[in-house]
Amino acid sequence: MADPSGFLKHGRHTPARRPVELRLRDYHEVYEPFDRQDTRIQAARCMDCGVPFCHNGCPLGNLIPEWNELVRTDRWAEAAERLYATNNFPEFTGRLCPAPCEGSCVLGIGDDPVAIKLVEQEIADWSVTHGGLTPRPAAMKTGKKVAVVGSGPAGLAAAQQLARAGHAVVVYERDGRVGGLMRYGIPEFKMDRAVLDRRLEQMASEGVDFVVDTAIGVDVTVEQLRDRFDAVVLATGATVARELEIEGRHLEGIHLAMDYLVEQNRVCEGTLDQVSIDAAGKHVVIIGGGDTGADCYGTALRQGAASVTQLDIHVRPPETRSPTTPWPTYPLMLRISAAHEEGGERVFGVNSTTFEGEDGHVTGLHLIEGKRIPGGFEPYEGTERHLQADLILLALGFTGPEQELLEHLGVQPTSRGTVQRDAKYMTNVPGIFVAGDAGRGQSLIVWAIAEGRSAAASVDAWLAGGSSFLPDPVAPTAVALR
Repeated sequence: MADPSGFLKHGRHTPARRPVELRLRDYHEVYEPFDRQDTRIQAARCMDCGVPFCHNGCPLGNLIPEWNELVRTDRWAEAAERLYATNNFPEFTGRLCPAPCEGSCVLGIGDDPVAIKLVEQEIADWSVTHGGLTPRPAAMKTGKKVAVVGSGPAGLAAAQQLARAGHAVVVYERDGRVGGLMRYGIPEFKMDRAVLDRRLEQMASEGVDFVVDTAIGVDVTVEQLRDRFDAVVLATGATVARELEIEGRHLEGIHLAMDYLVEQNRVCEGTLDQVSIDAAGKHVVIIGGGDTGADCYGTALRQGAASVTQLDIHVRPPETRSPTTPWPTYPLMLRISAAHEEGGERVFGVNSTTFEGEDGHVTGLHLIEGKRIPGGFEPYEGTERHLQADLILLALGFTGPEQELLEHLGVQPTSRGTVQRDAKYMTNVPGIFVAGDAGRGQSLIVWAIAEGRSAAASVDAWLAGGSSFLPDPVAPTAVALR
């Protein structure tokens, strides 16, 4: 059993971030290495609760108390085995997940929660250096072929599970390289691309075939797709960006966040010489207070922006858990990313009303203070102000998947614009399944991987009349079924 007094003897500690003046010079990951013995101490804070609510907080159902105890007792290989039992890519989630499991940690009721995300990443990284990426090809082939459309976390999880079940899997990616937003949307200072590439090498060795620069409905017709494959998994993501249609939106210098981030990521990987959207020497305003906005924030600072301001329509959250989100729900509280430590300014409780410019280029925007209310924004009279801006980035989230492919395939959308599916992840078209943001709407990487695994289990059962190899699928939540 766990150390019953571990949380009394040890406080919460996580990896230090590299000095700001150093990390602003490059795009390397911001965190310093963490000592393995210190990781064991952090794992010892886990109480191995009789009812581990962290399971409920984790969409993947990670066996958190089990691998915490295995790390505490220095049994890393067994810990890795338990971690991989529920999560194909813990080296991704350990870096990119916002850790809803920690919000549900019982210790967090009256103390700092267990550093679950840290332990997860350390197990994953230990595993990589000790043979954890050894390919695991299927012992027997089924003769069935499955196409996975999209190579983000949902598509990759589905592809790996299906390949290990013995099916021939082809992943189609319309871009030039595999990875979706993990490749081009997330800055390298959050996850080095070597972490992604080594996992893709493992999958290729397991028999997954990656086909890039190929758009379904253009380079491969829907008819060809259905003729060549016994089943299709749609994992295209929710890539349609939410717009801000206010006066002056036509001005030059106003860009969608993904257009900005993708260019810099292409430069980092060496497939683009220089960016066309450059923050160097400019006053940058980012509209949107979420993770994508923070990614733009850190990127602009590294490009040498004169100033960076991030606008959030919500009022400033409290420093600790808000009473509106009691344990074990995901807490509403102020979150400070690594980028926010590096300079710039965050402004809360404001709404953009007008862009202004000269000679066709943006020079600033007008704001008004207020608060977010259901269905809109309530402004406070007399709080209007102007903000200088040479470059404005819209990081307002995503509205859903692109509809053209869905229309070609004949799958039905929901009222929210996502893909309609049943409890087995199948659309209205037999043999076509959907996983991740395309069916769920914009969400977390852990949800994408969880849905990819569940969709794969449903595909396997549909093709074989039952699945004994893959874990039982977990039905999509109610919000995803609407």
